[in-house]
Amino acid sequence: MGMLKEFKDFAMKGNLVDIAVGFVMGAGFNKVVSSFTGGIVSPLIGMIGGTNFNDLKYVLKEGVADASGKVSGEVAVLYGAFITNVIDFIIVAFVMFMIVKGVNAMKKKEEEAAPAAPAGPTQEELLAEIRDLLKK
Repeated sequence: MGMLKEFKDFAMKGNLVDIAVGFVMGAGFNKVVSSFTGGIVSPLIGMIGGTNFNDLKYVLKEGVADASGKVSGEVAVLYGAFITNVIDFIIVAFVMFMIVKGVNAMKKKEEEAAPAAPAGPTQEELLAEIRDLLKK
């Protein structure tokens, strides 16, 4: 029973729950970024090159097309898809950097806004108090 309680305490720690929520949100955000890159960025880049950016590849071995036009047996380096994924990563990394930077700035403001510790008596006041106690 002790191990079950330990696991419950571990699973319910604020940091672990925050990480789980962040992971789920990150997965959803990654889909949004992939959609943005695939649906907006890649076609715009493809307009410059005159081809669909995701279809860019370097064929190492030609494949055989069947009656439906589907190619099988082709060996190719899909560098267009790789570049699209790199762009996705850069966008996600930049957004995460901006979020962390914003959170750190808010923490810094909170630390600065924390009330200063009340000032204690000055050295002269302490000496005067000691003098008065010695007179008694």
